[in-house]
Amino acid sequence: MTENCKDIKVCFAASSGGHLEQLLALKPLMERYDSFILTEKTAYEAKLPVRARYVRQVNRHEASFLPRMVANAVKSLCYWYAERPDVIVCTGVLATIPFCLIGHAMGAKLVYVESFAKTDSPTMTGKLLSKRADRFYVQWESMLSVYPNARFVGGVY
Repeated sequence: MTENCKDIKVCFAASSGGHLEQLLALKPLMERYDSFILTEKTAYEAKLPVRARYVRQVNRHEASFLPRMVANAVKSLCYWYAERPDVIVCTGVLATIPFCLIGHAMGAKLVYVESFAKTDSPTMTGKLLSKRADRFYVQWESMLSVYPNARFVGGVY
């Protein structure tokens, strides 16, 4: 007997901007599963196809980097216990790392899609999560030399 897709909860995680745009290309999957989006709270309101949970924006070059990451880790832990997704699909970046690591440690499957913008070098998030992801996808065939265990799937756009 196969599971009903709505019986599987999926978190789609991405920072704001281009990473979120790439994630939104997966809208058909979001509608197929019991889904929510984890993304950064920004000054502008993005129209999202499913409900959202928000973490703080993080910039590794700012003095507030560490406190914001700690705050995101605490918030991510609360979101984890409230949501308990079976799968986390992530396109990066920093603000989403705590939720991905907590979720994976708690038994969720982690699927990471490396940025479309990266054609020949890794992202910091990709380097970290490639070691933990159950599935790791790249959008350029040239990235298989960077991530030998990745799967090339073409662009998500």
